Amino acid sequence: MSEEAIDTDDLGEKIVRVLKTIYDPEIPVDIYELGLIYDVFVNEDYDVKILMTLTSPNCPVAESLPEEIREKVKSLDEVNDVEMELTFDPTWTQDLMSEEAKLELGML
Repeated sequence: MSEEAIDTDDLGEKIVRVLKTIYDPEIPVDIYELGLIYDVFVNEDYDVKILMTLTSPNCPVAESLPEEIREKVKSLDEVNDVEMELTFDPTWTQDLMSEEAKLELGML
């Protein structure tokens, strides 16, 4: 019997749900709606790579936030391993925030 393949789209949605539980400590909006997550890749081995940024290079959680994300995403049963890549290219701007985040912060 072959092992049933995990639907990577389904796993991607689960990862997004986890990301939406993690908040920037200075802004009362989750990191996904803030636009800090640039991309999420899942390969056939269920290794996850998350490309993200911070609101600024001097962000007080520059060390702890990627680690928190890594641990929470890795806690999903289907996930084998998680690699975090931090980038500041392109630089984060408020334009990357979702409409929901802008509404939450009274920017609309």
